[in-house]
Formats: sequence, structure tokens, C-alpha cells
Amino acid sequence: MGLRHHSHRSHHHNIAPSFPNLNQTQSCNIYVGNWVHDDSYPIYQFNECPYIDPEFNCQLYGRPDSDYLKFRWKPSTCELPRFNGLEFLQRMRGRNVMFVGDSLGRNQWESLICMISSSIPRSSPTQIIKGDPLTSFRFLEYDATISFYRAPYLVDIDLIQGKRILMLDEISGNANAWRGVDVLVFNTGHWWTHKGSLQGWDYMETRGMWYQDMDRISAMDHGLKTWARWVDANIDSTKTRVFFQSISPTHYNPLEWSSGETTMSKNCYGETSPATGIAIPTDGYPVENADQMRVLNTVLTEMSTPTSLLDITMLSAMRKDGHPSIYSGNLTPQQRANPY
Repeated sequence: MGLRHHSHRSHHHNIAPSFPNLNQTQSCNIYVGNWVHDDSYPIYQFNECPYIDPEFNCQLYGRPDSDYLKFRWKPSTCELPRFNGLEFLQRMRGRNVMFVGDSLGRNQWESLICMISSSIPRSSPTQIIKGDPLTSFRFLEYDATISFYRAPYLVDIDLIQGKRILMLDEISGNANAWRGVDVLVFNTGHWWTHKGSLQGWDYMETRGMWYQDMDRISAMDHGLKTWARWVDANIDSTKTRVFFQSISPTHYNPLEWSSGETTMSKNCYGETSPATGIAIPTDGYPVENADQMRVLNTVLTEMSTPTSLLDITMLSAMRKDGHPSIYSGNLTPQQRANPY
């Protein structure tokens, strides 16, 4: 229903953007493979892209090594084409792509903008419209918009009597901004587990009752089902493509990649290359992500709207070298001096 509201836009599309089958491309599962060194990478340099947030810009904040930038993902039984930003813009001409979720989505949004920008002349006009929760970047020559909408839980958070209420049954406050978008890329995960000062709400609400807390996996399941009902009721899959990014590992525990070897590290500080030979659990996901991924896979399976899972969890688990660690613009000098 929502995708019929195109009157505010100067163009109309009768069909959704077309992409290859992301789960099986010519009988190849692109999510099973390894990171391989490639001297032709990275696609862009940090100092040539001013759109990277400080918390993601580890090169700017003193990370001494850079070889970790020279890896590309290689599926086991096929080759992925190198990203071509100009081709992407030509495919997305007159269209709107929106990432919705938490910092994982924002990171992907910024990286995509940087990769595209490196492929076109600097003289090609662009425009950025900053806001909260919505920030949009426009490639004016192509009438293409790449946006990020901040919604860490996807469902709404209301301020009631000075308290932040996580509304497990409500999503329209956020979802109204998703109407009429040609490509939607959702994610959620880490924020459902945060506690203490990192917790983004004071109470949860469902079926008219407030709760100081509840089982976090059950809460995520409830919130995702609210999201899925909205998508099924409002998205016309002939006009909009829907994707969902899987959960990204935190890399807080070195035992995940040290194969049981003794380590003094308590995080990924000092890691400079991807992990190799990580044992894939029977359910396909690291222990820290398994419960959330079971919930996500179940919800996606039960949806009537085709939704492609971007199953990045295991390939991300290998990138223990990919976190900013102490090289983040969000840390104090004291925090940077004590990586452990």
C-alpha cells in the first residue's frame, strides 16, 4: 500500500530494481568462502571520503597498519565481480536506497557512498541532507538517493512521562519514512542485548503493559514480528526490494578465533589480518549470534513478502582485524591508552 504514495517524487517505477539471486548465484553460495589478499584494494581511501563518522575512521585516528584494507571476499565456488560504483548509479538512476537500523546499517551506508564516490568524477554534483533519524545523500546527476534511517530496534521508542518506552507492538512512527523507497536494507541485533548505560530504553511495552525487562531474545522476536507484519501489509514487492542484514559479531572474545590458544587479549586490539580456519557451528553461526539468528531466520521464513537475507555473520566473524578498537574518534585519550 505504502509504495503507491509516489506523488511526492518526480518519477515512477513499475518494477522493483533487479539484482542477482544473492543466496545462490549460478549454484554458488556467496556467503561461504574466505578473505583473500588483493593489492588492488581498497576501493577508496579514507582521506578521500569525508563522510566517514569518527567512530568508524580508524585510519584517521592513528591505526598504524593498513594491510587489513587489502582483503576481498572470495566465495568458495565462484568469483564476485568487483564493485563498480558507476554501474550501480546507472542501475539506481531515479531510485532511492535506504538502510534502516543501527550502526551496522550506518557503516554500510557510509561505505557504499564512499565506494560510489570513488567511481565518479569529483565534479559530479552531490548533496547531503543531515538529520536524525534520517540522513540522505543524493547523486544529483543520476537522481539517485542513498539514505540511512536510524532505528536500532526497528520498532518505535516513545517518550512517555519522561521515560523511553520501547513499543514492541508499534512501528508506524519509524515506518512512515520507509514508504515509497525502492530498495530497503534493514538490520537490528546488538541493541536488544545492551544493558545498563548502553540500554536504549527505560521500559518495554506490549499489549498495553509496561515491563522493566523481559527475556531479550523474546523481546527481539516480538519486535521483529511487528516489523514483518508492517512489511507484509505495506510493501509491494513488484516495486520495492527488501533485504535484511544478519547479525554482526562483536569480536569481544578472542577465543572465537584463537582455536583455544592462550591469549591475554580481551578484545580484537592488535589484530591485523582475518581469521582462517574458523570452525563453523552446526547451525552455521557463532554462539553469541546463534539465538538471534534463529529468531531472524524464523521471522523471515514466515513472511509473505520476499525478503533477501544478507547473511554476513560468518564472513564478518573472520574479520577480527576489522574493528576500530582504540582507533575511534569516540574514545577519550585515556581509553585509547588502555586497549585492554
